[in-house]
Amino acid sequence: MHPDRRSNDGYFMGLALELAKESGRAGEVPVGAVVVRNGDVVGRGRNLSIGLKDPTAHAEINALREAARQLDNYRIQGTTLYVTLEPCPMCAGAMTQSRIDRLVFGASDPKAGAAGSLYDLPRDTRLNHCFQVLGGIRVDECVELLQHFFQNLR
Repeated sequence: MHPDRRSNDGYFMGLALELAKESGRAGEVPVGAVVVRNGDVVGRGRNLSIGLKDPTAHAEINALREAARQLDNYRIQGTTLYVTLEPCPMCAGAMTQSRIDRLVFGASDPKAGAAGSLYDLPRDTRLNHCFQVLGGIRVDECVELLQHFFQNLR
């Protein structure tokens, strides 16, 4: 891995973490996502399912939608999606459909993760598109944010 790649990954995960914090403050599960192309953020999203009463309003879906609008194409090749929590099957499927090049996530999700934990959709060659996956970026911060949120619910 190129030495600058990891530092860029940390930077962009930091932007996703800020969006996750916004979600948590709004009473949503604190997950944030950004889509990056050529070093520029082209999509941002945070969880909005509760507020919008929309089960599809996950951070990744919202970021993919904004990136598609920004790039004026539902196929957003040449992009990396950064998200604080390993995507669920719905979100991993949307990433496949959008043709992202790469996924970078923070915390693994052993109960619903579809990028290596429970399922591995990004690398399933039976699907029409595969993409690279890198997990564990700023994992401690991502896990802490989620744990704090759920502890406060109890």
